[in-house]
Amino acid sequence: MQAMNTSRAALAAVLLLVGGAAAAQQPPDSAAARVQVTRQQLEDLLRQLQESAESPAYSSSMRARSRVEANLLSSRLEQGDFQIGDRIRLTVDRESTLTDTFTVAPGRVINLPGIGSIPLAGVLRSELNGYLATQIARYVRDPIVHTKSLIRVSVVGGVSKPGYYTAPTEALVSDVLMQAGGPTTNAKLLEMRILRGRETLWDGDRLQQAIAEGRTLDALSLQAGDRIEVPESKPSNTANYLYMLQILVSLPLAIVGLAKIL
Repeated sequence: MQAMNTSRAALAAVLLLVGGAAAAQQPPDSAAARVQVTRQQLEDLLRQLQESAESPAYSSSMRARSRVEANLLSSRLEQGDFQIGDRIRLTVDRESTLTDTFTVAPGRVINLPGIGSIPLAGVLRSELNGYLATQIARYVRDPIVHTKSLIRVSVVGGVSKPGYYTAPTEALVSDVLMQAGGPTTNAKLLEMRILRGRETLWDGDRLQQAIAEGRTLDALSLQAGDRIEVPESKPSNTANYLYMLQILVSLPLAIVGLAKIL
């Protein structure tokens, strides 16, 4: 456990160093690094980004970045956060049947025992606890509700265990990379990017800056199915040479062994 914590801290430090230079040029977005951003904070941030996108005070790349983030936030505010396949860890004190992990079903609803379908379209993660408490209160007297949002993202490329991982939305990018076994020795963290289908959501200085700000998956507006891609550099010529040398050395031994068997 101590080794895992040390590895996580080291990775976080590397990612912060990677993003440190970009953070000095950020437009104002104090809400960005919150664990779960509220609707009011998203609306305020959207206005700031829209202003930044049109302001000559920022570089063309910064204005482009602001437009991309503004589009993400506009969609998020309208449609809410929850997608089919998302998971919600729900605890209702003294109600064992309602204490479980539920999956968001088609129609963007969760089906609760004894209650039925509760729609989640338009609901933000930061609104989930209060929203479900209100819905459950129609069936349970004075419920005490606790929720945790989980999303499933894929990690591909230069990590030890690429694949799909379920992570709490308050996790950092470094936490997800550690779930995937951490970056390989050939991982190119400077070129890491986050994609949704074929669309790049975060990359380059924008992603480095977001990491330096300590943005969570929620603050990055990630959804189920988004992909964290870590490019890998090709093995060096020295490594290729040593690999070929090993093959050439072992080949005669293999021939001798085969001859003995025959």
